[in-house]
Amino acid sequence: MTPTQLAPRFFIAVAVILIFCKAVAWLLGRVGQPAVVSEMLAGVLLGPSLLGFVLPEVKDALFPTALLPVLYVVGQVGLVLFMFQAGYAFSAHRVTGIAGTAGLVSLAGVTAPLALGVGLVLVTADTVPMRADGTSIGVSAAFVGVALAITAFPMLARIITERGQAGTRHGTLSLASGALDDMVAWIMLAVVLAFASGRAGPAIVTAGGAVLFGLVLWLCGRRVTNALMTSPRLNDGARVLGTVALLFLVAWYTDEIGLYAVFGAFAVGVVMPHTENTDRVVDTLTPVAATVFLPLFFTYSGLRTEFGLLGSAPVLLFAAACVTAAVVGKFGACWAAARFRGESQGVALRVGALMNARGLMQLIALNVGLEAGIVNASLFTVLVVVALVTTMMTTPLLSWIERREARRQTTVRPPALAVVK
Repeated sequence: MTPTQLAPRFFIAVAVILIFCKAVAWLLGRVGQPAVVSEMLAGVLLGPSLLGFVLPEVKDALFPTALLPVLYVVGQVGLVLFMFQAGYAFSAHRVTGIAGTAGLVSLAGVTAPLALGVGLVLVTADTVPMRADGTSIGVSAAFVGVALAITAFPMLARIITERGQAGTRHGTLSLASGALDDMVAWIMLAVVLAFASGRAGPAIVTAGGAVLFGLVLWLCGRRVTNALMTSPRLNDGARVLGTVALLFLVAWYTDEIGLYAVFGAFAVGVVMPHTENTDRVVDTLTPVAATVFLPLFFTYSGLRTEFGLLGSAPVLLFAAACVTAAVVGKFGACWAAARFRGESQGVALRVGALMNARGLMQLIALNVGLEAGIVNASLFTVLVVVALVTTMMTTPLLSWIERREARRQTTVRPPALAVVK
């Protein structure tokens, strides 16, 4: 398919995706689900799981194979710009004394689901066809463990923002823990891919590149971004152009070292100075990116998901076990770690609920594994189910926690005054 033939296919595909995402968002919004969950589910429904099953000719006409790389690349633009805004919002809401708690929550949120995922694959290795051809049981087990250990950091940030909780203790603690969590998880994923390929080079590049990136950001990040936002020689248009160029340069670097573009974009947002100029740049870039570009990535992932593969009883049971391990390992471990550090029950429960969401980042990891040949179609679908279930749980869990605290507050009565005779 030539670029001239592909362009009209792209335009009609984007129109269908955006309208369908909006319709699903309206329906799920009536039961309290955020728009980000709707986009994720809508992407799956537009793939072979629904549209491809009911109207395969329509699905193939709307989303030809040649279009998929285009959807992926344009979706990356949405991810990068959205994560830039998330980093900028994160740096505006600091809560003192969270470093130790965030570190422990992140450690618990990685190690517990990692161990449960590895153990689950090792126990079921001979009964469930989850391994890709030529992939060792060790690599498959490690990949599932890492996939369960990932937190959907962009989704977590978006849910916190949509619920107006960006300045709360549990919101900031969750963002800090989620950032650490996913940084560690992506380094572990690089190690898994290195073992799968038989080469240690990729893992060394990721670890060394991350250290170098951190040093450059610490030494030069504030100076560069401050000059970009405060220089009197630049107008708003030049600042937008400079910000986009900086974001894409950093996204290129973090992608090249295997750390993924969203972390570079988030880091740029964190070091941005909080000025009126920066606010205007952020307000210019993020609305269209989040509304138009981001849903394309969800659709790209949905087009590779086939729920029909869950028809086998062993695969279905494995999926249920993965969901259970994911919830117990992430929600339970993060809640326990927060309580151990002295956080209140309400804060600990909210942190556990937010960290339990996996959607976006798990989808990214799954696509990486599928491209690397260490994930087969069945495992891909099972882990998409995990991403959907754990992410859709987040808003109802948060609402339940809020109702629980409201009930407790209404039941607390002031002590009766003693009657003096």
